[in-house]
Amino acid sequence: MTKDLLGRHHAVLPDWLALYYEEPLEITHGEGRHVWDAEGNRYLDFFGGILTTMTAHALPEVTKAISEQAGRILHSSTLYLNRPMVELAERIAELSGIPDARVFFTTSGTEANDTALLLATTYRRSNTVLAMRNSYHGRSFSAVGITGNRGWSPTSLSPLQTLYVHGGVRTRGPFAHLDDDAFIAACVADLKDVLGHTRPPAALIAEPVQGVGGFTSGPDGLYAAFREVLAERGVLWIADEVQTGWGRTGDHFWGWQAHARSGPPDILTFAKGIGNGMSIGGVVARAEVMNCLDANSISTFGGTQITMAAGLANLAHLLEHDLQGNARRVGGLLRERLRAVAAQVPHVREVRGRGLMLGVELTRPGTDEADPAAASAVLEAARDGGLLIGKGGGHDTSALRVAPPLTLTVAEAEEGAAILESALRSL
Repeated sequence: MTKDLLGRHHAVLPDWLALYYEEPLEITHGEGRHVWDAEGNRYLDFFGGILTTMTAHALPEVTKAISEQAGRILHSSTLYLNRPMVELAERIAELSGIPDARVFFTTSGTEANDTALLLATTYRRSNTVLAMRNSYHGRSFSAVGITGNRGWSPTSLSPLQTLYVHGGVRTRGPFAHLDDDAFIAACVADLKDVLGHTRPPAALIAEPVQGVGGFTSGPDGLYAAFREVLAERGVLWIADEVQTGWGRTGDHFWGWQAHARSGPPDILTFAKGIGNGMSIGGVVARAEVMNCLDANSISTFGGTQITMAAGLANLAHLLEHDLQGNARRVGGLLRERLRAVAAQVPHVREVRGRGLMLGVELTRPGTDEADPAAASAVLEAARDGGLLIGKGGGHDTSALRVAPPLTLTVAEAEEGAAILESALRSL
């Protein structure tokens, strides 16, 4: 049955639409932190549909909210007043930390970043954008143009002039040998040098923790130091929180808060986890920036009632049950468990990340050379053991991505770590 579906998939869908596993998986249903495939096999889900099933599969509060809203009205577009959209916007504006915030809803993180770029380039009247090496911001024409990851950048054509700066990867590159303070100073010097060779940019866009890049990040305070330089020149800071938002990193509700010394970002983008599987993305910006457009605009599907109902219920559950705290506590235990395993597995170069956003980087033993084959082998072995994880990394990394739903229990963390340990030891 699965092989028949795979054949039909290849017959009608693009060749470049990636599938995990040598024998791809059809997931039919889920509950809590587990999913089942079409053959009836159960898996502990440590990837959550790419960090999107943020709280739990089939969370009762969310499914109830969706069902009740579906019984009233599914959709009307932004041409009409929409109570659920206003209510969710109010909550997000308050949580964002951005003063006098305005919120615009989209259907994905790609579209959110696309909108942020539109706002920044219009406000600044510049099409030059600063981005981080090893970054990923989506699959649209403009988002691909600012993605500093060759594996996810199918074209060099772009409506933007993009300049890439250092700092997104702490343990690789020309500054890796420096301590944190010297690393930040070197990255700031690099930023100033770039700014001295170009026309004034519109913005810097950065993920506080790089998602597709393998859950890498610079030291805390890096983007605060960048912001001081940028603010002097009027350059905006866009924090791409599509993967880091909503408490996933444990220590903070937003990733930018690890860099808060110089204040909040001018623009914040979000998506993935807020909908717990429903298609929600969005942009938060201070009113002056958000309102800079001088033409009409709407969103047909952004902010539609059924997705907003899901987002409200999901956010309420997250806050009421302190899932950020759970990510910090259980994520910390999981990280230390994986580091103990890594010390005994020569292929593991580094276990990194924070909260329930952890990366395990694999290299050829005794070297810093990436080992994509090892990453694929561990992915397969983990599945055989009943665990689903992700993978990622830039041009010289092979990283496993571990990002379970934020309701993960200690027992489930131990179970997943044991399966992953067995998969790593099988290399």
